[in-house]
Amino acid sequence: MINAVRSIVRIPDLRTRILFTLGMLAVYRLGNHVPTPGVNPAALTAFFEQNRATWFGFVDMFSGGNLSQVTVFALGIMPYISASIILQLLTLVWPYLEKLSKEGELGRKKITQYTRYGTVILAVIQSASIAVFLQSQALPDGMNLVNEPGLSFTLMTILTMTAGTVFIMWIGEQITERGIGNGMSLLIFAGIVVMFPSAILTTVQNIRVGQQTVFGVALLVVFMIAVLAFIVFVERGQRRVPVQYAKRFVGRRMYQGQSTHIPLKINTGGVIPVIFASSIIALPQTFASLFTESRWMAAIAEQLRWGMPLYTLLYVVSILFFCYFYTAIVFKPADVADNMRKSGGYVPGIRPGRPTARYLDAVLGKLTFVGAIYLAAVAVLPEFLLNGFTVAPIPVVGPWLDSVLPTFITEGMGVTFYFGGTSILIVVGVAMDTAQQVESQLIMRNYEGFLQRGRIRGRRG
Repeated sequence: MINAVRSIVRIPDLRTRILFTLGMLAVYRLGNHVPTPGVNPAALTAFFEQNRATWFGFVDMFSGGNLSQVTVFALGIMPYISASIILQLLTLVWPYLEKLSKEGELGRKKITQYTRYGTVILAVIQSASIAVFLQSQALPDGMNLVNEPGLSFTLMTILTMTAGTVFIMWIGEQITERGIGNGMSLLIFAGIVVMFPSAILTTVQNIRVGQQTVFGVALLVVFMIAVLAFIVFVERGQRRVPVQYAKRFVGRRMYQGQSTHIPLKINTGGVIPVIFASSIIALPQTFASLFTESRWMAAIAEQLRWGMPLYTLLYVVSILFFCYFYTAIVFKPADVADNMRKSGGYVPGIRPGRPTARYLDAVLGKLTFVGAIYLAAVAVLPEFLLNGFTVAPIPVVGPWLDSVLPTFITEGMGVTFYFGGTSILIVVGVAMDTAQQVESQLIMRNYEGFLQRGRIRGRRG
């Protein structure tokens, strides 16, 4: 570890990239202190304290606490993620976008441009819904969240939050291009990590006043460590498909056959399916808040509330879908099998070509199913820790289950800060990917340095 840090300090280009990334993350955090004009801070704090263990706490985690303070960065990176999902889905059904995706760098830039346009549109819609929601809410003591409701406040909120989202998008792209990569993921990572110290201080304060016991917190810490170890174990797990290359002649030279493998990860999609599912499941609530006077829209919004059975079901199904969807995008068995056949490679016991593609697809399908179940199980942990599983609204058997199941299942475990597999999954996944990026940069530069030293010795000789 110390040697790696020394290597990073010694390499100017890598050191510059890391410092640039840290600087961009610092700029991103500065937006947390720029509030949206016209909002009552005291009423807003009281409102989010009452709704901390709800969907608001979940979305606030992704925005790095900006939503609870309604800053210019309140929307976070969610509009960009939603736009990316929509574009990737359209790529499968719209021939124009499918053609663009196969045109290399030029097509990628065009799709990125369309993603930016979609981000702006979604940011306008979501900021408008937030403005309408804030103006329609009031605390039990009669205090309003907005000082002067009206059209001017709505337009100002749309302008400031949309501009903030565009600026966040620019920061993420700069980190990807000029930093150490994974710009959008690092922004979400920073938003989650920055909330941990305050959560720890809150827990310590709760222990002092007697709201939580030391034994209960110790059990929670042990549980967190176990979840962390489980996530690291699964994220590093892979199935190695053996590949054998036959002897072949290139010109007059003969190349010996060699054995290698194709590493197929259990969780190919990483944290992307969870982020995609969280973003998609939040869209119906966003649109429902624009039509609060409609009874059926209000009913839909109520059924999709955090902790409701329909919400949990759709959330799990969305994770399963995006696991398979994202895996199908990043890994194409037919292309891998074709490249192996052209290079003289084959899987022992499997014929080259289509049989190899079918074999790889079958293996990947089984791994993806295991990875999807793992992601869904980890993602619903926050719901259980915060509110438990609400079973009463389930038709027919709901009231009976509510009376039979233990209280800690139906009402939660009383955790007062947002902890769960989703946040730890994102933190661990992004941390591992970032460490791998830095390691690859070190290996590449050490290799270049080795070549340069070899050339110098050659010249002297």
